[in-house]
Amino acid sequence: MRFGLLLSSLLGLDGGPIGMDGALTTANVPAKFLEDVYFVGHVPLMTLQVDPRISFALYVPESQYNPNPSSTAEKLPLLVYVHGTGRSIVAIYNELDSFADSTPCAILAPLFPAGMDGPNDIDSFKELRSQSLRSDLGLLSVLDQVAYRWPGIKTDRVAIMGFSGGGQFVQRFLYLYPERLAVASVGAPGRPTYLDDTQDWPVGVADVGTVFKRTISTESIGDIPIQLVVGSEDVELHGDQEFWEWEQEVLGGGGLPPMNETRLESIQKLHSSWEQAGISSQLDIVDGVAHNETGVRKTVLQFLQPWIQKMSS
Repeated sequence: MRFGLLLSSLLGLDGGPIGMDGALTTANVPAKFLEDVYFVGHVPLMTLQVDPRISFALYVPESQYNPNPSSTAEKLPLLVYVHGTGRSIVAIYNELDSFADSTPCAILAPLFPAGMDGPNDIDSFKELRSQSLRSDLGLLSVLDQVAYRWPGIKTDRVAIMGFSGGGQFVQRFLYLYPERLAVASVGAPGRPTYLDDTQDWPVGVADVGTVFKRTISTESIGDIPIQLVVGSEDVELHGDQEFWEWEQEVLGGGGLPPMNETRLESIQKLHSSWEQAGISSQLDIVDGVAHNETGVRKTVLQFLQPWIQKMSS
């Protein structure tokens, strides 16, 4: 019975617009079986039904989760953890799960594999749009799938965090979908997108309306608590001029420019440019830390926790 239920839960029963019609949900599985079908605790890495190239990990604290809530107030807040260029989501298994238990909240870690835009692609997910990928829509579809199968998780507005390449994703997603975010932490993005209407995406925002069919509202962005975080020793460039020239010649470089500022410099520049645009953000420079995600993790979670707790009040 256990494995039959698991198989049907993974495959879904009928299909539908998001691939979920007829799928098992926590509302129609007896509560005593939720652990047996892996719907609470660490959920097995799952495929996004509408785009199987994308998958996600999910952690749902069993003792804090209401599988069939009668109101939004009873839903568990959700923190989205966006991986960096290395695609590691190990934090959901060795650190963020304990944060979820104590806050409480659920943790979602989408996975955008390298090579989605060709065998040499590693950066496309950061830009949100490429030849074959809309990673922004990918995350929204993941949230739709989670909302359907875990109705006790709040997905209309979520908390989000990312570091390095993940920080780039978070910052760009924040520009386009502020209405879906309750709080955001942007970590050491390196090559951020500035609110520059003289340059095209992803350097600036001049063509956002054409590329994404959306407009950027600095007022809406400014309504969100935002943390910018970087280590005080994050002062090394990724690659030298020779590397970036080689990448441009051999790989084309994509839409992202060469890295010509340190991450410490670029995040300070981003912070100042946002202030000029009327967007408040908290800039945290963590002393003694270089380009190290775990080195800033405590600072990030201390910032996020009280805001996540307010999401359920």
